[in-house]
Amino acid sequence: MEVVIPAIGVRSSLVDLGIAGDGTMQVPSDFARAGWLTAAPAPGQRGPAVIAGHVDSHEGPAVFFRLSELVAGDEVRVVQADGDVVSFTVRGKESFAKDEFPTDRVYGPVPGPVLRLITCSGEVDPVSGHYVDNTVVFAS
Repeated sequence: MEVVIPAIGVRSSLVDLGIAGDGTMQVPSDFARAGWLTAAPAPGQRGPAVIAGHVDSHEGPAVFFRLSELVAGDEVRVVQADGDVVSFTVRGKESFAKDEFPTDRVYGPVPGPVLRLITCSGEVDPVSGHYVDNTVVFAS
């Protein structure tokens, strides 16, 4: 699969992401590629498909560096392995503190196919070296 986001110049093949031992979503090991959470519905199936990518690395911008620039109405396309394309329209975006992440709102059941794009945002915690927030783009 591949995600294409014309408004921010993203075209990335998708790696499979699972659930880590601590119950959190894994993140791509390659900062230049986004990943699909395989425990969630596939893009186009009923429910929230989840695609995550890094915002940056020590070397510079990563695949979702410009994710926060998306606005309502922007298009997100997911190209399936068989070549079929599933299109979504951005409805909005929000940032959440990681320790207050709205799990049910992002991963919970919905009546139709929707897409969530997730990346890190906010300040970097000086102790952990990790961002303290996540930005979530909601598309349907």
